Amino acid sequence: QVQLVESGGGLVQAGGSLRLSCAASGSIFSINSMGWFRQAPGKEREFVATISWSGSRTSYADSVKGRCTISRDNAKNTVYLQMNSLKPDDTAVYYCAARRGIVSGLANAYDYWGQGTQVTVSS
Repeated sequence: QVQLVESGGGLVQAGGSLRLSCAASGSIFSINSMGWFRQAPGKEREFVATISWSGSRTSYADSVKGRCTISRDNAKNTVYLQMNSLKPDDTAVYYCAARRGIVSGLANAYDYWGQGTQVTVSS
């Protein structure tokens, strides 16, 4: 089993920045990639970004490309999502996920999920 704990969410004004963190523990040797997803009220969970465990491969949703950067710290078993130029449309619960396979933008491809962290962007 893999446990994922997100942190770093909060309330920020439009144009501001936040950095989300996701700490992984447990059977992390089984993880090959991690991702960030988000879910706004009344909407389906959507892909934000993904990164391979080595950090060599990344992919972003078009909606956040150029504003968000996903990265990882191997020593801390932690993945980050730096979000800049935030917009009210970015308001959602952000979830960290891990999978045994290669990077993917599909939520149902992920094996483990965190509890989520709320990000609220005010206009």
